[in-house]
Amino acid sequence: MSQRPVVRLSGCDLTIDDIVAVGVGDKRVELDEAALERCTASRRFLEDEVHAKRIIYGVNTSFGPMCNKIISEAELEALQVNLIRSHAAGLGDPLPHYISIAVLVVRLNSLVKGFSGVRLELLHFIRDMINKGVAPYIPECGSVGASGDLVHLAHMGLTIIGEGKAYLKGQLIEACAALRQAGLEPFVLSFKEGIALINGTSAMTALAAFVVFTSRKLLNLACVNAGFTIEIFGGIDDAFDADLHAVKPHPGQVKIASIVRKLYAGSGNITLRQHVHELIRKQEAQGPVFETSINVQDVYSIRCTAQILAPVLEAVEAAAKTVAIEANSSNDNPVIIPEKKKIIHGGNFHGQSIAFAMDTVAMAISEMCTLSERRLNKLLDKNLNEGLPEHLIAGTVGLTMGFMGAQYLSTSTTAENRQLANPVGTLSISCNASNQDVVSMGTIAARKAFKAASNAKHVLTLETLAQLQALSFRNAARMGASIRKVYDILHEHFEVYDNSHNFHDDLVKFRKLLFSSQIFDDLSVYVE
Repeated sequence: MSQRPVVRLSGCDLTIDDIVAVGVGDKRVELDEAALERCTASRRFLEDEVHAKRIIYGVNTSFGPMCNKIISEAELEALQVNLIRSHAAGLGDPLPHYISIAVLVVRLNSLVKGFSGVRLELLHFIRDMINKGVAPYIPECGSVGASGDLVHLAHMGLTIIGEGKAYLKGQLIEACAALRQAGLEPFVLSFKEGIALINGTSAMTALAAFVVFTSRKLLNLACVNAGFTIEIFGGIDDAFDADLHAVKPHPGQVKIASIVRKLYAGSGNITLRQHVHELIRKQEAQGPVFETSINVQDVYSIRCTAQILAPVLEAVEAAAKTVAIEANSSNDNPVIIPEKKKIIHGGNFHGQSIAFAMDTVAMAISEMCTLSERRLNKLLDKNLNEGLPEHLIAGTVGLTMGFMGAQYLSTSTTAENRQLANPVGTLSISCNASNQDVVSMGTIAARKAFKAASNAKHVLTLETLAQLQALSFRNAARMGASIRKVYDILHEHFEVYDNSHNFHDDLVKFRKLLFSSQIFDDLSVYVE
C-alpha cells in the first residue's frame, strides 16, 4: 500500500485522473495538514453554536419538510444514524467497487474543504477505508440528485457505521466484517456527521469523472481510427488542411484536424488534391460527360471527421471543467464558515450542473458511435469499400462470413446509445412532500453517460479490429510514420480473422487492450 503514489486531498485540487486512479487502486490518499486545520476550526465553531443552543438544520432539527421539528440534545447522535438507515433505500445492481471507492474519495475531498463541521476522526476513517480498499455496497438506483445523492451516499454511510455490506478484495461481505478485516471498527457518528456524509453530489461526480476519463480515451481512439480510415481508402488530404479549419475556427475542429493530419503525415497512401486533377484527366473519354473512378470528394464519415468530432471534444472538455469544480466544492447543507461566524442554509447539494454536463456528454458519445458505425459499414459493404473483400472475409466467400455477424454489435449498440442520448436533467419530478420540488436527476444522467461510454468501447473496438483486418489486405506498408507507431503496437496483438474461432474472444481481448492500457491516454507520444 505504502508504495502507491499519494493524492493529497485539500478540497481544492483533486483531478479527474486522480479520482480514477484512486478508484482503481493505483493511488492512495492522504489529507492536507492546512485543510485539517480549517476542518478543526469549522468543527469548533459548530460545537460552540450547538452548545449555545442555536437552531441548525440537520444538527438539532429533523430533515426536509420535517425541519421544524426540533430534536433534543440527547438524541442528536441517534438522529444522524436514523437519517442514514432510512435513506439507504436504493435498489438495482451495485455500482462497481472502483466507483464506490471513487465516491468515498470525492466525498472526503468535499468534507476536507472545511465547511461541513465534521470531526477529524471521520476524515481519517474515510481515508483509511479508501487506502485499505473497503468499498461500500451502493445500489445504482435511488438518487434524484437534489439534496445530493442522498440514497447512494446513505449506503456509503451504512458501511462507515458498520451496517449493510461492503466489498473487500473483490468479495462482498457484511460491512462490519469488512471493516474489521481491514483493521477498522465501525464509526460512531456525532451531530452533523450523518447529513454531512449524504448531503452532496459525490456519487454523480465520481461516475462523471469516469465518464470524462473514458470519453477522452474514446476520442483519442476515434482520431486514430480516422487516420486508419484515410490510410485504407486513400482519403484526400485537403479535408484536414489547416487553412480549411482556420476559416471555421471551432477549437475542437482545429485540434481534431491537427491530430489526424499529424497522424498520417508522410503517408504514401493519402491522395493529394494537387494530384487529383491529373489522375482524373488521364481517364478522360470522348463525349460531353464522362465518369471518373477517382473520388473528387470523400464521403462525410471521412471528409467531415473534424467537424463531427469538434463538438464531441468540446462537450467532453466542458464537462471535465464542471466535474473538476464539483469535485472540489462544498456541496453540503448547511455550510459552515467559521471565520465569518456563519452557518448558511442553502442548496449547494443540487446536481443540475453535473446533470447537464452528463446529458451533453451522452449526446457526444452517441455521435462518436454514429461516425464509427458508418466507417465500419463502409469497410464491410462491397458496394462502398473500394475493392476490399466483402465483409473483410479472409477465407472463402460464402463459406466464411468475416465481419458480417460482428457488424450487428456496432449497429445495435449505436442505436442503444442514441436512446441514451435523450436528456434526463430536464425531467424533474417533485418529491419529498414537495420540499424537493425541482430536482436534477444528475445521478441518472451520470449513470446513463457511464453506460453510453461503456457501449462506445464496444463500437470503437470493433471498428479498430475491422481496420486492422483491412490493413492486412492493403496499404499498411505505406502508412504515415506517426500512425504506423500505433499500428505496430496494435498489430502485435492482432491476427486476421478467418472464422477459425469465435469472434467474441477477439473483441474481449482488444477491448481490454484498447481501454485497460495506456495506449490511448495521450496521442502526443505518437505525433510529437
